[in-house]
Amino acid sequence: MFFTQDRNALRQYFLQTWQKAQNNEPLDQLQMIIALVIEKHPEYHAFLQKGDSALARDFSPEQGETNPFLHLGMHIGLHEQLSTNRPNGIVDVYRAMIKKRGDDHAAEHEMMECLGEILWMSQRHNTIPDEQEYLRLLQERLQK
Repeated sequence: MFFTQDRNALRQYFLQTWQKAQNNEPLDQLQMIIALVIEKHPEYHAFLQKGDSALARDFSPEQGETNPFLHLGMHIGLHEQLSTNRPNGIVDVYRAMIKKRGDDHAAEHEMMECLGEILWMSQRHNTIPDEQEYLRLLQERLQK
């Protein structure tokens, strides 16, 4: 269910997973990751409790709004990259970023800036994401 192009189905999966976690119901491995990521974002908890009204909400970057589903999804994507070490070397970058930032969550946010840029470039140019450019951006971010 998680891998779908249906925005509402994907959002519903987040809401259902969070509800199951709140009710201490059993979670599969992916749901445990989602629940952990949501848990680290208390700023989204009230929004996610809204249920169906959260499904239809659009978010406007022009008005400074962050899409919680996109933000959480990027954390999950980063977890997937780390679990497979793809692109090759990202685990080492992650460890270095944690060491530099002193916190795994802050490190993930730094890395997500680069991930977002690579995804934007890929979409803009209608190409697959460039893993080497992604790693270059991450290395550059480490130097700051």
